[in-house]
Amino acid sequence: MSELPQINDDILHPTPDNPAPEDFTAGYFAGHRGARLRYALFRSHILPARGTIVLLHGRNEFIEKYFETIRQLNDMGLWVATYDLRGQGGSERLTKDPRKGHVRRFSDYEKDLEIFLEQIVLPDARLPFFLVAHSTGALIALSAAPRLSNRISRMALCAPYIGFHNQPASEKLVRPLARAMAWTGLGGMQLGGDHRIIPFEGNGLTGDRPRFERNIELYKTFRELTVGAPTARWVHETLKAASRVSLQAHLTKITIPTLILAPVLDGVVPYRLQEELSRNFRAGQLITVTGGRHELFQDKDIYRAQAMAAIETFMPGLDGGLDIFETAA
Repeated sequence: MSELPQINDDILHPTPDNPAPEDFTAGYFAGHRGARLRYALFRSHILPARGTIVLLHGRNEFIEKYFETIRQLNDMGLWVATYDLRGQGGSERLTKDPRKGHVRRFSDYEKDLEIFLEQIVLPDARLPFFLVAHSTGALIALSAAPRLSNRISRMALCAPYIGFHNQPASEKLVRPLARAMAWTGLGGMQLGGDHRIIPFEGNGLTGDRPRFERNIELYKTFRELTVGAPTARWVHETLKAASRVSLQAHLTKITIPTLILAPVLDGVVPYRLQEELSRNFRAGQLITVTGGRHELFQDKDIYRAQAMAAIETFMPGLDGGLDIFETAA
């Protein structure tokens, strides 16, 4: 790790309305096939540390969007290690047009995660290691989980991206279209419009206006951290992975105790799919957040607090804290 850049001020982008947690190291690491990925490690002021959260973002998200959540996790005595997914945030873009949300193979995401654990988390963070992931990040975690049991103690997956609704075209139509485009050399074309800046009214992401407006201001101020519509290849690869991880044959291979934080009013991923996933997931426990929307960590305090409380109760379970699985049995 000593060979990686350590100049924090040039890497993260705090603002007066969105300050960074105090004690952090930021830099870049080489992901799969040498992709330059931006990361940060945030240390808790509480000693001894209760462990480290590996935080995986959703599509078109970036480290700065999670400063508030990271500070709260630090206040729980947890370190946080996180990075921007390839092709978005402060990480290297994968096409000539930086506005495209793209990935070559879904497995590239998984290999990036494994490299991050080996090169950044294992040498420099505090045991035990937990994983918290949102949306696309949760899909990555589900896909990689059968190979992570010797490194990750527990997982909390918020609104895992295992399908979608409330879009201009239905998933039933988009799946074969994206597959055909990916197979015929059109995988680099974008599907849908550029919806980085949307109005608060009617959004399916969050019911909290101040947090929504804070994030929109981040999108406007740091446009280079954002991407527009996903490519056909991205859609095809992620939906293919979503189908695979939802199969009971895959879920039975996951032995890491897992929470599924499922917002009932999710405007992106149908709650029904998250509920079905939990029924086939022996290591999984569904936590229903009634009234919550897709971005629980950006939602109203009443819903966000439920997610954070579940994480605080569940993650430090190895030190004798309350075990949700035991109480639910």
